[in-house]
Amino acid sequence: MLSRQYRFHGHGSLNYVYRHGQTERGSSLAVKWALNNRRQRFRAAVVVSAKVSKSAVVRNRIRRRIYSVLSQSRLENTRPYDIIVTVFDAQLAKLPAEELSRRVRALLAQAGILRSEAPDRHGIVEGKES
Repeated sequence: MLSRQYRFHGHGSLNYVYRHGQTERGSSLAVKWALNNRRQRFRAAVVVSAKVSKSAVVRNRIRRRIYSVLSQSRLENTRPYDIIVTVFDAQLAKLPAEELSRRVRALLAQAGILRSEAPDRHGIVEGKES
């Protein structure tokens, strides 16, 4: 789980990212981010709407799994980004952990947040073909 110091506190702090941030969209996830030079560390939020699943248990499971991926993604070494991950598909609750991690990391790499995992011009990521 992502430590509390790396998470947003309150709905008001998300407004700046929603208004001024940039977006990368996948089929089941979207990442919206903005650089926040007033902070020392990144902050992250995971938004799972009730439209995704009516069950709070499922929504919270998705949220916890994505926070776990974010905590393992070595974001501490990046610039102080404010990151919002928005979920559009309830199948992420049952997706294998490796696949979920791959999807989230791919979106973060597309956004330029995870520079160490960004694919080069030939589509190779750290020695693997994509």
